[in-house]
Amino acid sequence: MAHTAFASVKLPSPLVKQARQAAQPMRRSVAGQIEYWATLGQIVEHTGLSVQEARAAIEQYEARHTPIPPASIEALTTRLVAAQTQASLAERVRQVVQENQARAS
Repeated sequence: MAHTAFASVKLPSPLVKQARQAAQPMRRSVAGQIEYWATLGQIVEHTGLSVQEARAAIEQYEARHTPIPPASIEALTTRLVAAQTQASLAERVRQVVQENQARAS
């Protein structure tokens, strides 16, 4: 079993409070939420996606991979129908990544 090293860092209290609030519905720890945000930031920075494109891609991913409580099925269906009418998000993300890779070459 591999051992993962950990390091302590100081973070602003408001960020920790936001992480605590965001972590609860996803059943993550505060540290897990901050790690999740950092990973998303790395992906966005690496691929060159805009904040709006990244947010849309994350929402689409989470809509597919998050258990749906019965009370929110209607709201989720509405969001998914709206996303579908805006063309294929996955195709757009691929295009943006390819464009950014071409610029970097």
